[in-house]
Amino acid sequence: MSLEGKVAIVTGAGSKKGIGKAIALCLAQKGADIVAADIDIKGAEEVAEEIKELGKRAIGVEVNVTNEESVGQMVGTALRQFGKVDILVNNAGITQPVKTIDTTEADWDRVIAVNLKGVFLCSKAVLRPMMEQKHGRIINLSSVSAKRGGGVYGGSHYSAAKAGILGFAKSLAREVVEHGITVNSVAPGLIATEIRVGLPMEKERAIWETIPMKRPGTAMEVAETVAFLASDSAAYITGEDIDINGGSHMD
Repeated sequence: MSLEGKVAIVTGAGSKKGIGKAIALCLAQKGADIVAADIDIKGAEEVAEEIKELGKRAIGVEVNVTNEESVGQMVGTALRQFGKVDILVNNAGITQPVKTIDTTEADWDRVIAVNLKGVFLCSKAVLRPMMEQKHGRIINLSSVSAKRGGGVYGGSHYSAAKAGILGFAKSLAREVVEHGITVNSVAPGLIATEIRVGLPMEKERAIWETIPMKRPGTAMEVAETVAFLASDSAAYITGEDIDINGGSHMD
């Protein structure tokens, strides 16, 4: 699954123990140059420095994925720095553990904007350069919550956004397949990241008991699946979503 010569943008890459950072590092280890993008520019730049230590080119870029101008600047920076964009990983996302009856309109708009609108804006921004080069890989981070409804960390607005990603990806996949672009999604279950901070251990272990593998997944297990979808090995896969959940949900 070599990604030598490829350029990848990974949004939400700035969290120290997040899935985005793991994806950026994994793609770099397989040969790609990386644009680590995050609203937290300091975190993004720190990830870029780690990647440079691997001997690959990388830059940290500040982006607000809910703002079209900011997204356009991110892609423009990638094109100026590296000359192309081969891979987009739509990882940026937020969650909120709240019941629907307690969800405000502002809560709804914020979660939908980051998780779903952001995927639309970032995907749209890379389409033209990918079409011109007749090659591209777009990989979206959905969630098990999109399929089973709800979850430990997210309310109905989170589930709705993550389910929307799956529908958007399938539609976009049909639109761009003739241009050599594939669009796929991954749907992680419980993953050992910073999002678990603050959850009582007894509650976490109770969740483990609902998972056939009896453990949370790792960020690198998600990253390896993303790397596969970004590679030429997945050239005949598009419009697909892959579950990474230890068996907690099976289609």
